[in-house]
Formats: sequence, structure tokens, C-alpha cells
Amino acid sequence: MDGQTDAGAGAGQQLEQQREGAEEEGRLWQGGQARSSLHLVSAVAQWVLLLACLIYLGVHFLRPSKTQSDKVLWTHIRYSGRSTRGAAVNLSAESGPIQIRNGSVLVPCDGLYLLSLRSTIYLDEKEEDWLNLTLQASSSVLWEQIVQSSESRVNLTTVLYLFEQDSITLWTSSNASLWDLSLSLVLVADSKS
Repeated sequence: MDGQTDAGAGAGQQLEQQREGAEEEGRLWQGGQARSSLHLVSAVAQWVLLLACLIYLGVHFLRPSKTQSDKVLWTHIRYSGRSTRGAAVNLSAESGPIQIRNGSVLVPCDGLYLLSLRSTIYLDEKEEDWLNLTLQASSSVLWEQIVQSSESRVNLTTVLYLFEQDSITLWTSSNASLWDLSLSLVLVADSKS
């Protein structure tokens, strides 16, 4: 009987060990499943954050940036009309952020500027047979051309270093008609860059 009791006790212990082993295995499985769930949640969160970052970067780089006209200082002037001997041509801006005051282009800052001037000039034949066309800064002559025929094309494209205090004015030495005058001034590089 003693043998049976020992065998029953041994079987009970074995069953108890199996049950404890099964519970331990269950806890390990649940712990592993919990870890797996945490890894899965973590991976999903990382992918969501990565996707959000990519969307943000895509929107940021695909968004239209400020137009060049917001970043670059420039002006464009169109003029057709009469010039008077010894008087500045009364220019006014057609477009662009650079200001025009009293017919003169005000240079907004020190720097390199691209300047373009084009026009057709008709001389008054009764007056004179030549005209001196002068583009002048506040204190110096930037460009000068003598026009000798009654119908002449003027075409100038140049790069100039201008100073903030300068104002650019167009002068004629005699009466003439200026047609389709186009003057453009664009800041290429300011002295600060």
C-alpha cells in the first residue's frame, strides 16, 4: 500500500509538475505574445511616423515657393513719347519692386545689376541731325551713345555695379521721339551676399 501511496504521490507530483510546467509555458507564451504584440505596435508606430515625415517633406518641397519676383529686386519700364532737349525722360515703372521717383530709377542697395535698354529713336529733322543719349547715375555717366540718323535703334545690355544712393536717369541732348523704349534693371548680386 505504501508503494501505491508513493506511486500515487509520485504521480500527483508529476501531474503537479506538468501543470506547473504548462502554466509556466503558458506564461512564457503569453509573455512572448505580449512582446510580439509590443514589437508589432512599435513597428507600426515607426512606419506611421516615417510615412508622416515623408508626407511632410513631400508637401514642403512640392509647395510652390515664393516667386522670383518676391526674392529678386527688379524693375521694367516701358515708354513711348517725346524727349525734350536737356531734360530727363520721365520714366515710370510698368512692373517690379524697384521704385521710380521723378523719372529716376532709385537703386535699392549696393550690388551688381543687369541693365537692358532698347528703343527706336526718331530725330526731329528740323532741329538737329544727331542726338546724344545718356544714361546717368547720380554722379557719373553710365553709358552714352550718339544717334546720327533720323530713325535709329538703340540696344544696350550690360552689368553695372551700382550704389544704394544712386538714381538712374535717361537724358537726351535734343528733341526726339522715343518709341517702344524698354528699360530693365535687375539686381544680380547684392554686396551682402
